[in-house]
Amino acid sequence: MARKKLSEGKKNIIAGLIEEYNIQTAEDIQEALKDLLGGTIQEMLEAELDGHLGYASYERSSNPDYRNGTKPKKLKSTYGEIPIDVPQDRNGDFEPKIVPKRKKDISEIEQKIISLYAKGLSTRQISSVVNDIYGFEVSDGMISDITDKIIPQIEEWQNRPLSEIYPIVFIDCIHFSVRDEHIIKKLAAYIILGVNSDGMKEVLSINVGENESAKYWLGVLNSLKNRGVKDILILCTDGLTGIKESIATAFPATEYQRCIFHQVRNTLKRVAEKDKKAFANDLKTIYHAADEEIGHANMLKVKEKWDSKYPNAMKRWDENWDVLTPMFKFSAEVRKVIYTTNAIESLNSAYRRLNSQRSVFPSPTALTKALYLATYEATKKWRMPLRNWGMVYGELSIMYEGRLPE
Repeated sequence: MARKKLSEGKKNIIAGLIEEYNIQTAEDIQEALKDLLGGTIQEMLEAELDGHLGYASYERSSNPDYRNGTKPKKLKSTYGEIPIDVPQDRNGDFEPKIVPKRKKDISEIEQKIISLYAKGLSTRQISSVVNDIYGFEVSDGMISDITDKIIPQIEEWQNRPLSEIYPIVFIDCIHFSVRDEHIIKKLAAYIILGVNSDGMKEVLSINVGENESAKYWLGVLNSLKNRGVKDILILCTDGLTGIKESIATAFPATEYQRCIFHQVRNTLKRVAEKDKKAFANDLKTIYHAADEEIGHANMLKVKEKWDSKYPNAMKRWDENWDVLTPMFKFSAEVRKVIYTTNAIESLNSAYRRLNSQRSVFPSPTALTKALYLATYEATKKWRMPLRNWGMVYGELSIMYEGRLPE
């Protein structure tokens, strides 16, 4: 895709900035942004005083209140301290709104930008919102600079120590359009979600852009081990290339459960809209069956019923039966945790919002930042363990004797 052209007005502004500040390095840009922010706030303060007095500095007025010099003030921002001169009035009742009296920290503007970024807004949308709230525009570059400040947090989060045992781990995938070296491509974001021994959900890792292979997944699972994970009872995911072999190598005692939700969804992709409801109800007879034998018998019945109309729809159920069946040994309560999407649905909705707000991410780094911030926002609400976790934990303790803390 061709690079978006700048308007003549923006080109002139940039050319003027380069000349005015003699910009030669990234540090020069930061200093220019700092100075421009201070200058913008200064101009807004002057405009506020004009509104308060009812006349501009160059106009005559009979108002007994008038300008009475300025007072120096240093504002704190993540760009450092910004010196400004706050205009004063004779009566002393001028109350600035952009920087209220006794307020010196304006970094909430930057926090607002990061919060909007987390909600999936594009840089253009963020600039518009900031302009509406604070009355000044911020450039794409400034937004990128501000959000880049969380990159060390992301790196620290991605390498933080993890719990030794996770009874259940899910791996899910969502695709995004990303510009990478001037080419727009689809990149996969793999989200690893664990349920710890207390029944609390926890995003363990976010991995962007790698190709699926046994080597790749072994590296991902070994990374979890290096961060302290010693055991996973059940790992639930779709049919990712090489995942089965990698689990067997990294965590030999871990049970691989093929995700029922993905299995059903992939099956129904091959079914006409008018038949989907009936077909979906028939599929429930498989994974709701009392045991594996009944489930297999029901699978054959569903296959026989629909094969003439959709000959390939049930093919993957036959092929994947060995990794679809571990759940049959559990009660309905444990099965719900394994095969329903409740554990990851709040995350998925947050990630879908990213896709709906932005058609293309400008870089893989921009996508990583957005995913991290969206994850942070979504997981702030995770304060309770999974429903009926005590019952689920008790059953898992019996099924996997000696592997869970007492």
